[in-house]
Amino acid sequence: MSKRKSGILRHIAELILQNKALVEENEKLSRQNDLLTHEVENYKQLVAKNSSQNLLIKAPVDRRKAFYKYKTATVLFADAQGFQAISPHVDSQVLVDSLDEIFLHIENIIRKYEIKSIKTIGDTIMCVGGIPKKRLTNPIEVLQAAVEMQYYIKDIQRSYYDDKIWKLRIGIHTGPLIASFKSGKKQINEVKGDTVNMATRIRQFCEDGQILISAYTYELVKDLFDCEFFGNMPVKYKGDIRLYTVRGIKPEFSLQQKRIIPNKRFSIRYGLLQFMDLQEIILDKLEKELPKNLYYHNVKHTVDVVTQVELIGLGEGLVDEDLLMLKTAALFHDTGHTIGYDNHEHYSTLIARQILPDFYYTQSQIETICELILSTKLPPNPKNKLEEIMCDADLDYLGRSDMIPVSNTLYLELQERDKIKSINDWNRMQIKFISGHQYFTETARNLREVNKQMQIERIRNLLPKEA
Repeated sequence: MSKRKSGILRHIAELILQNKALVEENEKLSRQNDLLTHEVENYKQLVAKNSSQNLLIKAPVDRRKAFYKYKTATVLFADAQGFQAISPHVDSQVLVDSLDEIFLHIENIIRKYEIKSIKTIGDTIMCVGGIPKKRLTNPIEVLQAAVEMQYYIKDIQRSYYDDKIWKLRIGIHTGPLIASFKSGKKQINEVKGDTVNMATRIRQFCEDGQILISAYTYELVKDLFDCEFFGNMPVKYKGDIRLYTVRGIKPEFSLQQKRIIPNKRFSIRYGLLQFMDLQEIILDKLEKELPKNLYYHNVKHTVDVVTQVELIGLGEGLVDEDLLMLKTAALFHDTGHTIGYDNHEHYSTLIARQILPDFYYTQSQIETICELILSTKLPPNPKNKLEEIMCDADLDYLGRSDMIPVSNTLYLELQERDKIKSINDWNRMQIKFISGHQYFTETARNLREVNKQMQIERIRNLLPKEA
């Protein structure tokens, strides 16, 4: 057979195979068309049925996104200025690499203060404090990050011939916003609202090398940061907005009074503000996890003790750190009831040791707090002034006008646990305990001692007269 004839036959065979494949593909498409036609008919019938019932067929919703409203969040916009100041002797690629390095370092600062970076576009960074985890201290954390960013930029300026290269301008505003998330609250999709718009306007109004904040942010940070009135920024429909420039941390709250790194006094003030967030978390835990038959050791008792340690502590002239230790110990002192009734003081220390490191309490502070919790174990035997205040606050009800109804709730609590037999036994026990009890601090004695003696007589009158 000639090569030409062989080639023709081979080509005919290929055409036959291709034709067979096309026939099979055509049959497959025909089946798919029939299926789609059937689905379209079903959909038309569903539309007709729903229309007759005045029902609205809604388009599928992307449930991967979730929206949350935040009452107080702080938005920071920062952009690097420098390309316009490029000198002929500075390599442009070096500058681009430097910008990448700068933004990488800024991202590390943002993460350090638990602020969420939303997006980076060109030479601009946007980040938000106070989301997804709500934190009342978010304006302070954002300002700390801003101060550290500016210090870093000023430090690297020394490596360039022209000190005008790489200056950062930062605009900050605090207020409500709406944030959308993907996969619960793990990934921020976007933030929006007037707070975001105002922050970017302030950034544009800002001068190079400056931190500019709104009046609302200023009111939240002015006790810790050195701020100076900058001027008014006109805003459509809102009038003039007062702006303040931030020079750094106040000297008395910074190491070596250099306005950059916070000192211990700053940390204590910050801790007192952060206590509000911690209190909300612990009270919510108690509300959900305490047994329902804890009639005395309930959330109200915890709030009473937190309030009283602060009142007595101020009366005794304590410093801020001691007040923070007392308030934290009071907040945690009955959390152990979520684990067990007996030996609950020990369980409370375990919970404190687990939670407090996340709120930047030092190991030394945690040890002090745990000792204060253990000092509430009866009978009271305080070893120092803080423990005296803790014991007085925990038994404050003994000298209050509502002592008898409050003690009755403790009686019911103990009775359900078979720790007391009758109300008369309880009253006799109360008389013995109160008669032997003493308030340790002068402040508590002045507040409660006189009324405590009156309670003893009232309880005696409740006992049956002996023949």
